[in-house]
Amino acid sequence: MDAEKRIIVAYDSSDFGRFLACAEEFGSRVGFLKIRFSLAAQTGLQPVVSHAKKHDARIVYDPKFADIPNSMAEDVSAAVGCGVDMLTIHTSCGKDSIRAAVKNRGTAKILGVTVLTSIDTDECVSIFGVQARYMVPKFAETLRDAGADGIVCSPQEVRLIRDRNEFDGMLVVTPGVRPEWAATNDQKRVMTPGEAIAVGADYLVIGRPILKPPPEIGTPLNAIERIAEEIRLARPKP
Repeated sequence: MDAEKRIIVAYDSSDFGRFLACAEEFGSRVGFLKIRFSLAAQTGLQPVVSHAKKHDARIVYDPKFADIPNSMAEDVSAAVGCGVDMLTIHTSCGKDSIRAAVKNRGTAKILGVTVLTSIDTDECVSIFGVQARYMVPKFAETLRDAGADGIVCSPQEVRLIRDRNEFDGMLVVTPGVRPEWAATNDQKRVMTPGEAIAVGADYLVIGRPILKPPPEIGTPLNAIERIAEEIRLARPKP
């Protein structure tokens, strides 16, 4: 896979005009553009996806659905009907709800969100009773058993997934990725792009470092080039 295609640009804004500009400028160059519910609610998911497709951009829709099975089935069907390529759900909704999502995914891929990258160790224990390094593999087992296509976890847990052959068929999508030249902002469990690729991530979710790069980096395209080069140079860790 080309290095640029392993980048998912996180467009975390409801500004439709700027989204169109991003889709036109680099939507076909990267792997996917990730959009949140706020943009879909403001503009409508169908128009967003349709305009992105005009520029050969693929869409990860990130509503993080978490509901009872019947509601999951309906929500996933509606989103997939708009043409999204990947769709996120919260793994904590349980196997039956994940199976309902998988059954209604059409040609889209279902990604299960595990422990958010904004959650540190203490908060993870407070919420789930264990640290992320124990909770993420447990969530991965749930996703595997329910037939999901991939897992969303911080780069710090990627190796825990890749070290187990039973997860070989699953995509690992990794937020919490920050180049050394970018601020970590509200992310807690982070790695650089090269480090995340080295431990086995398939796709890297990166937002602000691309959309608002430091002046010394230049434009979003310059940022994409810098990150892609780091991906190319990454070597798997033994």
